[in-house]
Amino acid sequence: MESIQSIKQRFELIGNDVKLNRAIEKSIQVAPTDISVLVTGESGVGKEAIPKIIHSLSHRKHAKYIAVNCGAIPEGTIDSELFGHEKGAFTGATQTRSGYFEVADGGTIFLDEVGELPLTTQVRLLRVLENGEFLKVGSSQVQKTNVRIVAATNVNMFEAIEKEKFREDLYYRLSTVEINIPPLRERREDIHLLFRKFASDFGQKYKMPTIRLEDDAVHLLLKYRWPGNIRQLRNIAEQISVLEENRTITAATLKSYLPDASGSNLPAVVGQTKKESDFSNEREILYKVLFDMKGDLNDLKKLTLELLKENDSKKVQKENENLIRKIYGKPEEDIEQEEEAMAEVLHLPEPIVEGKMHPPVQQPQEDRYHFAEEIQEEETLSLQEKEIELIKKSLERNRGKRKAAASELGISERTLYRKIKQYDL
Repeated sequence: MESIQSIKQRFELIGNDVKLNRAIEKSIQVAPTDISVLVTGESGVGKEAIPKIIHSLSHRKHAKYIAVNCGAIPEGTIDSELFGHEKGAFTGATQTRSGYFEVADGGTIFLDEVGELPLTTQVRLLRVLENGEFLKVGSSQVQKTNVRIVAATNVNMFEAIEKEKFREDLYYRLSTVEINIPPLRERREDIHLLFRKFASDFGQKYKMPTIRLEDDAVHLLLKYRWPGNIRQLRNIAEQISVLEENRTITAATLKSYLPDASGSNLPAVVGQTKKESDFSNEREILYKVLFDMKGDLNDLKKLTLELLKENDSKKVQKENENLIRKIYGKPEEDIEQEEEAMAEVLHLPEPIVEGKMHPPVQQPQEDRYHFAEEIQEEETLSLQEKEIELIKKSLERNRGKRKAAASELGISERTLYRKIKQYDL
């Protein structure tokens, strides 16, 4: 069995991180077997090196090794690419074609981005893993193949299974052994080593002196989060090697090549699970406001109709006491004052005769309708003004904490932030 160090030299793997060494060690251990392997890790960490190690150390090393990027093949043609098709199976199929599983018989297939496979293709792949059988597209003849499958993904498989985007039985078939490659930000000691290796390679490639980092640039290099991992580090090393005339790189120069370098060491929120959409929550609030307004309007219509029929405001007031309280919503201690005011507000003109109303009785100079004017102004507020008022009150009660205010209003924090910006609160 080859050592970890010899494997690193053979496949040009740079780094001394414990997690990286463990991943290589597991690859060496499973290589002689036919166990299915699932390689996990973020995009750009170098997952493609693991299946090459496994294939080269296995008894299949003299057979074919085929790498397939499942995310790069359109959904309509991926079954044909993997399993082949018969002549005339679909438009454009002018001749019979062998798929990857037929061509790689006896060898290894590396399925990169396996989490992007359509559900129908996942069913076909599960059958290959279980008994080595598959059907060409447009064929009814079962064919056998003997391939070893190594898959890789940067998708959270448990979330994909929960959302029914990936079959649970296929996941457990693929992940007999799972090998995780750590992100670059967890391999701080390896970052400078990798940069120096890339800088040396590009210096030789473009026939120019190798770039060198000053101490402050090295500190910035180690501090950065590297969301693109090794792929991003390699690209930046190539950019600097080609574009910079001064071969000694300072932190200021390096920073110009790093996006968002100022906040690089701060934790970031990657994702947030939501059970309902922002639009759904906002729509429910608007529906509630509209239904409440409609209910108040119907109550006012009912009260007006009673007054027109009875022509006795005191009797109507007494019989509809609860309805009046519901409409105007006064506290218990103000009920009596409200009833007196409502008796004045709901004072009817003389009865209607032949579709016309008699002139109203002359009222005293005192403004007896000030209470009604206040009620009318309150009830005719627009939905936008009501919403602004609700947001302001909720923020005051929660001392400006948006998360708590959003929870109280029944909307997401993102929606609340958007409304605060919209209304300039």
